[in-house]
Amino acid sequence: MPQESRPDLVLIVAGDPDQKTGGYLYDARMVAELRRQAWRVEVVGLQGRFPLPDREARYSLATTLAGLPDDALVVIDGLAMGGLPDEVERHAERLRIVALVHHPLADETGLDVARQRWFRESEARALAAARRVIVTSHHTARGLSDFGVSDHRIRVAEPGVDRAPLADAALDSEAPAHACRLLCVATLTPRKGLGLLVEALASLTDRAWTCEVIGSHRRDPGHAAALLAEAQRLGLSDRLRFLGERDDRELEAAYRQADLFVLPSWYEGYGMVVTEALARGLPVITTTGGALADTLPPGAGIAVPPGDVGALREALSRWLDDPDLRRRLRRGAREARNGLADWQEAGRGFMAALDGIPEAPIRDAARPEARCSS
Repeated sequence: MPQESRPDLVLIVAGDPDQKTGGYLYDARMVAELRRQAWRVEVVGLQGRFPLPDREARYSLATTLAGLPDDALVVIDGLAMGGLPDEVERHAERLRIVALVHHPLADETGLDVARQRWFRESEARALAAARRVIVTSHHTARGLSDFGVSDHRIRVAEPGVDRAPLADAALDSEAPAHACRLLCVATLTPRKGLGLLVEALASLTDRAWTCEVIGSHRRDPGHAAALLAEAQRLGLSDRLRFLGERDDRELEAAYRQADLFVLPSWYEGYGMVVTEALARGLPVITTTGGALADTLPPGAGIAVPPGDVGALREALSRWLDDPDLRRRLRRGAREARNGLADWQEAGRGFMAALDGIPEAPIRDAARPEARCSS
């Protein structure tokens, strides 16, 4: 690679970089901010299956890293890196490798014990080969001690949010007089807890509400089909609509028309859609799963334990039945909106996290064995 065309940074992600999920959107916004500051950034989307890699994935990462010049600064998204420690270790001495961890792979919902153990051991090895580890939340930073990553190698670079106009309901302290419009933005995967939302709403059919779920059905087609079938079985299909992915204009319209945002996830590494809702003054009902306990500010919504369908049902019931609660939470959401960082501020944080990458690999003094959940 000629010196004059050499990028300042290479970002490696799993698959299509233009996917519309939180991790990919974060990566894309960080790239945009780096380029806005005159960084030359090359983005590489790997072929193959992730995070449990197939032969094509191994070959794709191996050839990509082998083709980079010595001392290149390389940020590898955790989804692409965690299952391929051999390929990362092979180039750890000559490349300045930085891991970008949205959340550990083993924290995905639905893994059996053996697969969870495999992910933990594999990701611990991959992270040990990185000279720095950037995470998107303080919750994830705290959890990386389980992977033997010492604090001095970790930097936190939280997401930002686009400034957005207030939702219609946020402008009216007495709304809704109509059927309450609930919005959830989430892929139809087990970790998002949408089965709990279906179950909770099924016992609230005597209230006036509609709910739209925007997010891909393709991540786990079997789970998506089961959710749609369960909603139909419970007679909710006319009120609970799984709309699939929507473009930016349609998504913006959905936020604008909503009264309440709901995210019943078992776990999130940050929960960017929560801040997207708050940016529009929408109160949020979510869980305390993972970083969500930190992402939702006090007074801007209701947080319930992950997996507790009774608590989720009660929170939704309180919102639907109590005008005073709706007024308080709308006020809290509008106040929280004022304290949100924008993407320019987030980009500065990401650039700061890249500052001073060590010239040689760091060997942590004592790396404990990765702990396996039972």
